[in-house]
Amino acid sequence: MDLDALLDRLAAVEPTDQPCISLYVDARPDNTGRPHWGPVVRKELGERARAFGERTAARAAYDADAGRISQWLEAEPRPSAQGFAVFACEAAGLFEGVELNAPVDTELVVGRVPHLYPLARLLDQWRRYAVVVTDTHQAHIFVVALGAIHERARVENEKTSRSGAGGWSQARFQRHVEKFHREHVKELVDTLERIVRDEGLDRVLLAGDEVVIPLVREALPKTLAERVVEIGNLDLVSSEAEILEETLDVARREDARDDAERVARVLDAYRAGGLGMIGVPGVTAALENGQVHELLIVADPSRLEGADGAAIADALVAKARQTGARVTFIEDAALLAEAGGVGALLRFRLHRRAA
Repeated sequence: MDLDALLDRLAAVEPTDQPCISLYVDARPDNTGRPHWGPVVRKELGERARAFGERTAARAAYDADAGRISQWLEAEPRPSAQGFAVFACEAAGLFEGVELNAPVDTELVVGRVPHLYPLARLLDQWRRYAVVVTDTHQAHIFVVALGAIHERARVENEKTSRSGAGGWSQARFQRHVEKFHREHVKELVDTLERIVRDEGLDRVLLAGDEVVIPLVREALPKTLAERVVEIGNLDLVSSEAEILEETLDVARREDARDDAERVARVLDAYRAGGLGMIGVPGVTAALENGQVHELLIVADPSRLEGADGAAIADALVAKARQTGARVTFIEDAALLAEAGGVGALLRFRLHRRAA
């Protein structure tokens, strides 16, 4: 399932007077190798029902939605899934269940709208990126999403051979080889540019030999070159496990560096009275006005200013999704401490700052 599209659908759900259930399940096996989430989830669903009393409309609605969730959990998930997320509110016409290839903490939240924060954070923790492994005549392009690798394209061109050169001079043959190399690189860059655009990727990790890397570097357009990080230890016969092992830490490290730069831009823009806003009141006002281009929020909602950080975080994330703003979670809470745990890059300047 497209988790971005799911988040948008969930953010669009209007509150009703009946409970809305959001359930996240950590489905990883325990130290015995067996899944342990079933009894925990059944217990949580049963205990939460007591909050609605007996023979009330809210209790009937909760029981119906909890029953649908239980049926889905018994019938749908595959054993290899690391987590599940299920959302149900019959009054709002909502039922969504999704298997996840990355773990989440088990959490049951009953409110008036879906609880989006864990799902949005999961997407940000496992940001998609491309991996390119190439030599002078062949390239593999992968997209990594939620810790899983998917091959998106292969670029393969004719191999050059000295035995086929006949009476060519060495210089002429070398020009012939270089021409084929550059044609291969051009096709690779064109294909990569399309994938990055279509997938909305911010990061490309590039591995190749000492001949092809300078040619790729030279051929990259500026907008693509800014996203590329060169890495080693991979070649065209590397396994998927080797690709993930070599790239996940690099991608996370680059994301953390980018996040620090994003926070610095927000703070600088806010201090200069420009396209930046900080603090829950100011960012909330900017979101309401549709002015936020990117929301920056601490990964731990308890670090947000305000009495109920979890509720504030949910509201901010939902409003960002509703208005087409990107959501970026900042793992290092110290970066946003001065901002009360939240900041925003703005599409246009506010005429009046919120209190």
